[in-house]
Amino acid sequence: MKKFVALSLVTSVALLSACASPSNSGSVYRASQTQNEQSVRMGVVESVREVMIEKGQSGVGTAAGAALGGIAAGSNIGGGNGAVAAGIVGAIAGGLIGQKVEGNMNQKRGLEITVRLDSGEMKAIVQEADEFFRAGERVRLLSNGRTTRVTH
Repeated sequence: MKKFVALSLVTSVALLSACASPSNSGSVYRASQTQNEQSVRMGVVESVREVMIEKGQSGVGTAAGAALGGIAAGSNIGGGNGAVAAGIVGAIAGGLIGQKVEGNMNQKRGLEITVRLDSGEMKAIVQEADEFFRAGERVRLLSNGRTTRVTH
């Protein structure tokens, strides 16, 4: 029963941490970004290229996988030194699997949108691929000095 509780706790923490990443969408604003003035520049889309946005790794996947692998292998294989060795091997394998799972969860499809501003200046912005853009389309660039997003 204790193993089940530990397994459930580790799994819950890993899943919750994966949901905590901020969005890179052009349509999502964090509360701290509201009621702040943004500069608006107009332009035309020159090109759009698909990219992958990787949010990095927190280490939670590796830690959770190692804990789960160590518990599962150590408690189910042999006794004494055999259980310790199995636990170590299980922890290493679980850590590698957990790292891969977290890496896959932290990747999102994105777009690199190159825009020729009305001033003639060229800008390229990367954001999540949740809105469709085409070359030749008129768009707005919204900037607050730190973040720039492309919108229709």
